[in-house]
Amino acid sequence: MLMKEHITIVDHLRGLIGSNVRYHGTKFEIIEILEDGPALVLQDCEHRTSIQADQHGEAHRRVPKTRTIAIPIDEDGSYNLSEVSLELLD
Repeated sequence: MLMKEHITIVDHLRGLIGSNVRYHGTKFEIIEILEDGPALVLQDCEHRTSIQADQHGEAHRRVPKTRTIAIPIDEDGSYNLSEVSLELLD
């Protein structure tokens, strides 16, 4: 894939930040785009939490669960979120 096509795809995905999606039956919000890959970082909107450790490895707080989902890019430079079971809700 050409670098220009990759930048265009990442820019389009970046526009999805803040959007709600459904992934395997759970509602998430897209909170970040990772350019390498590219990948979407999703944060759970259904109040499922995990315990987060501090810098010393001690668990003190609960935070929403996150998932990182790689987005496959076709040879023609397109992608389809439904290929990775993501459904845009808004």
